[in-house]
Amino acid sequence: MKKWLTVIILFGIAGFAFFTLLGKSPDKEKPTMQVELTFLRNLANPAFNQAYEEMIAAFEATHPTIKINMQSMHWGSEYELRLRTELAAGNHPDIMAIDSPNLALYANSGSLLSIDSYMKEEGNIDDIPEGVLKGLTYKDEIYLAPIVESSIALFYNMNLFSEAGIPFPSGDPNHPMTWDEVLEIAKKINNPAKGVIGIDPAQGFSVGEGPAYFKMPILWQFGADVISPDGSTAQGYLNSKEALEALQFYQDLYRKHGVAAVEMPPAPFETDKLGMTILGSWAISELQQTPGFVLGEDYGVAPLPKGKHQVVPNGGWALGISSKTKHPEEAWEFVKFATGYEGSKLFVEISGDLPARYSVARDFPELNEYPKNIFVQQDQNYSRNRPVTPAYPVISEAIKELFEDVGLEGENVEEAANKAVEKINNGLKDIKK
Repeated sequence: MKKWLTVIILFGIAGFAFFTLLGKSPDKEKPTMQVELTFLRNLANPAFNQAYEEMIAAFEATHPTIKINMQSMHWGSEYELRLRTELAAGNHPDIMAIDSPNLALYANSGSLLSIDSYMKEEGNIDDIPEGVLKGLTYKDEIYLAPIVESSIALFYNMNLFSEAGIPFPSGDPNHPMTWDEVLEIAKKINNPAKGVIGIDPAQGFSVGEGPAYFKMPILWQFGADVISPDGSTAQGYLNSKEALEALQFYQDLYRKHGVAAVEMPPAPFETDKLGMTILGSWAISELQQTPGFVLGEDYGVAPLPKGKHQVVPNGGWALGISSKTKHPEEAWEFVKFATGYEGSKLFVEISGDLPARYSVARDFPELNEYPKNIFVQQDQNYSRNRPVTPAYPVISEAIKELFEDVGLEGENVEEAANKAVEKINNGLKDIKK
């Protein structure tokens, strides 16, 4: 009996030693370490914020070893300024939301990790429109992944159209009116005696990124570019014959024809004081909050007018990974989920924004029906990104000032364009220093 007891004891000791050598105990596994990632993003409307929260919850439920510490702050240009300040101070979040036009600024400074190989291997980039993907690429490498997109269209007041005996425009995304046709309609609707304005052609004169987003398409539609394809100069592009033609048309709406107004009353579109206006896809949900102003009864939506070309702006908040992260693989897992089919679908369902992926757009019936189909199809088929250059903040400000000089101040369009060219070229030179 003692002999067998000795054998059992020796066997037990040997087994314990074996498991110890393997780094395991015979009874329990070594606990898996949890990785915590910091995610910095911009504040937005309640639906947008909720979408992020629920998307993160869904990710963490399926990725228990990764914790997302989301920090949200500010909005628009304030967020961009804060983000740049944090990065300059060495406070790098693992993941960050970036307004896509500013991509090159961060990539050029070395703040962003190239996700080109990740996107090409696992990002299903064939599911993303080429025009959108181009705006996420700097020096032939992808740095950002999109969740949602944006687009703009012509909103028209049906009451004013009916009073003027004007047929409603087509809602077919492939058959927009020309700017010349829009001008003729604006002339018929415009009635200064009653305080009725024909058109707000590009969101008035606001601040931030809005002016560039809404006004740059006018240049493209007339066949102009802002800078050269290699991003080296604005000379011969922003002051080209086509650009001057676009700027003159824009100025004439205010100065020659008088169908656009520098100052407008509060909520002119909703109160039947504005015949046509250019608004973003997000405006539909905002207008739904206006009592007595109903889509299909009081107002309608048509594709963005065209010039020589049919083109709309794209771009939106996208996700990038810090070049300083200690956990690039885990960070990519989150970005892949958030910007992939599952995460994007959840985000769009809650936020109501436009999806960046074809597959997600197909799965929402309302996105394939009037009026949201206009925004979706324009983004997929006719969209263009703003210039991808580290000097983009200078370009954005120059475009804003250019249209102010032309519309607000009535400056000679060629002189105003040359001034904008000089400002942009100085910005491009500063980047090279």
